[in-house]
Amino acid sequence: MQDQIIQALRRNAADDAVALAREWIAAEGESARTLRWLALSLQQQGQAEAALSALRQAIALAPEDADLHLLQAGLLLALRETNAAGAALSRTTALDPNQFEAYVMQAHLAVARADIDEADRLRRLAARVKPEHPQVLTLDGIVALRRGDADRALPLLSRAAEQMPDNPQVLFALGFAYLAKEHYAFAERAFARVIEMQPPGTQLRAFMAQLAFRQGHVAEAIEAIHGVMALPGGDTPVMRRLAGEYHLRAGQPAEAVAHLRRALETGVPDRAVLQPLLVAWQQLGTADEARDVLDALLTQQPRAHDAWAARLALAAAESDESLEVAERWVEAMPEFVPALEALMRVHDLQGHADEAEMVARQIVAIEPGRLSGEQRIVEALLERDPSAAIACVEQLIEGMHERDRTVMRPWLAQVQDRAGDRAAALATWLAFHAEQAQYRLPLPPHAASLPKTWPALAEVPAEVASRPLFLWGAPGSHVERVAQVMAAASPVMRRDRYGQPAPADALQSYRTVQNLAQGKVGAAEVVNSFKAALPARGIQDGNLIDWLLWWDNSLLLALRPYLPEGRLAIVLRDPRDMLLDWLAFGAPLPLAVDSAADAARWLADSLAQVATLHEQDLYPHKLLRLDGIENDPQAVAALLQQAFGIAFPVLPSLGAPRMASGRWRDYRALLADEIDLLTPVAVRLGYTVD
Repeated sequence: MQDQIIQALRRNAADDAVALAREWIAAEGESARTLRWLALSLQQQGQAEAALSALRQAIALAPEDADLHLLQAGLLLALRETNAAGAALSRTTALDPNQFEAYVMQAHLAVARADIDEADRLRRLAARVKPEHPQVLTLDGIVALRRGDADRALPLLSRAAEQMPDNPQVLFALGFAYLAKEHYAFAERAFARVIEMQPPGTQLRAFMAQLAFRQGHVAEAIEAIHGVMALPGGDTPVMRRLAGEYHLRAGQPAEAVAHLRRALETGVPDRAVLQPLLVAWQQLGTADEARDVLDALLTQQPRAHDAWAARLALAAAESDESLEVAERWVEAMPEFVPALEALMRVHDLQGHADEAEMVARQIVAIEPGRLSGEQRIVEALLERDPSAAIACVEQLIEGMHERDRTVMRPWLAQVQDRAGDRAAALATWLAFHAEQAQYRLPLPPHAASLPKTWPALAEVPAEVASRPLFLWGAPGSHVERVAQVMAAASPVMRRDRYGQPAPADALQSYRTVQNLAQGKVGAAEVVNSFKAALPARGIQDGNLIDWLLWWDNSLLLALRPYLPEGRLAIVLRDPRDMLLDWLAFGAPLPLAVDSAADAARWLADSLAQVATLHEQDLYPHKLLRLDGIENDPQAVAALLQQAFGIAFPVLPSLGAPRMASGRWRDYRALLADEIDLLTPVAVRLGYTVD
């Protein structure tokens, strides 16, 4: 009878299998064996609850049978009773420590509840039973992926997929490993295979749409997301939002508004929906419609804070409308600090200093220590009582936890500087750097010696069309502002050296300086490593703007003969201003500053190399001087246009204003030795002695 049931199950004749199992029970009575096959037949017939009932009867007759507990766990998982399934699996392995499938299922349950250490422990137990099984590889890969090690996960899951090419679980994990490595096309292929093997749900289809969108296949993404919304239960606010975003990217703002308004009506009016909706309305020029929709929404949901922020964004900053909207927001949510902060900003923009201070005091009354309110109060005190402003910040810092005090010191120093207490400001800046030094990078080295005769600058081959541009500026140069404008102007701007994953080339390594100068690494090898890393950075033709972490003239040993088509842009200000700005505001690359003297010596050495490069014209380059225009977006855009002969966008802002050019003179006496050290190189670069 058992063989007949097996044959029926193999040909998917579940009804026949159930009938045979019941016939067997009628002939031989209920036993663990007959009930087990009835349960399996009922499970294939789709009657999970009835199958579980039969299996529990079987377990009552044979409580020590580990296989029955394993089957029970599988049924419980199908019914989404994960806690009960976990208990059944634990019982299975307690009865039979060699139950490989039980360990695997337990490990997957542990992954599902984000207990990765427990999943790894169970994987090791499974590996003891069947060390070469692809399920062990799968679990090993999933654990590595959950721990953020995609480099290890990908080969493990690839091997598992080779051995189990039709296993949806393996392919699903492999897809996420490809995704973590940003191999979107491979990820899409893996997920598409999962969809082929299993009836797709809305979640996986939506994920496929997002993958297509990430790869720039906007039309495919739109088609896929419309397919999701056509499925039962697929027309949700989230899907409508995605459809709106995709239509917006496709240049179809009217269609985007239709979907996003539907998402707004049926879902939560949060920023994810409102931001693209505002963009679509702006593109259509339908500001009145936008106001009407948001005003109607706020009448129904007066505490929808993201909707209030969106409504405020529709009003010109200095208009009566903006003040009226901000006041309505506060009236609707009088204790909501972001609403008060918005009203405070509007008052400031409209020149209502007393009203802004009054709102700031309301903010700190609700939330003592709230930085926005405290800063505005200090601003007011600086106008009428600078000493009180300093005392206010010192008192605020004193009341903080020790770990929070350090990050507030730069603000205290700025207040001291603005109050005219230069000695206190400098001492506070240096104290901050001393506290932070252990967490920061060492100063990049300079080559101990450089050649008196450089290798010839090679001719650019006629077939080479690429013109890579390297960007660098020493601390205090405001190079980050130039990078910001360049990023807005060009999709080939790369700032990845300052983040993760960073390029793994020679230009990223401090050791390259000495290795090149000492001949420990070949010049061609340095350039080849730079070129080899470009595809992973999304650059296929060699044209990019590459913001370097550091510069040393030793790099010319490689660039002159092997990358003559390259160009270098160096951002400059008066070196003495650069030192002061570095001490006050830090640098894009977090460098350790042990003392003002150390910083000045390193800066002088770095800029002396720039002066040599410029005086001898050692490589195609531009010096971009920001003196006096650091805080002026229009002037910075004009400078770049003049330097490169193309138009650059004028950004709304380049960031918070910093010290004006020439402020180093206020610190001449306090930094006398450091300024004396920097003055010769400042003169070489075209600045005056005084």
